[in-house]
Amino acid sequence: MKLHHIALRVPDIAPVVMWRVKTRNLDTVHQDQTLTLLDMENMSTVLVLRSKHLPNVVFKSLEAEKYGDLTTHRGGSESVCVQDPFRNAVEFLEPAAVRALQ
Repeated sequence: MKLHHIALRVPDIAPVVMWRVKTRNLDTVHQDQTLTLLDMENMSTVLVLRSKHLPNVVFKSLEAEKYGDLTTHRGGSESVCVQDPFRNAVEFLEPAAVRALQ
């Protein structure tokens, strides 16, 4: 299991993306009206609108299904989101490419 990304809630995505790209030299991988995926050297950061998404930490796992029923995402990946005993959202991601190799 490896850390894939963390999701941070922001009030407005555009100015935060501009600041992070400019000051941290990050690449924008995906952007829509409610979230932006920024690529870093060893993981990604997702900026999400407070009104649309929960903050969470996401791990890439070959055994994501052992944590619950998987949900399929736009890009073909599948994941399950659970709450740890301290009320933090933790997501386990099983990418489509990894599943195809099994």
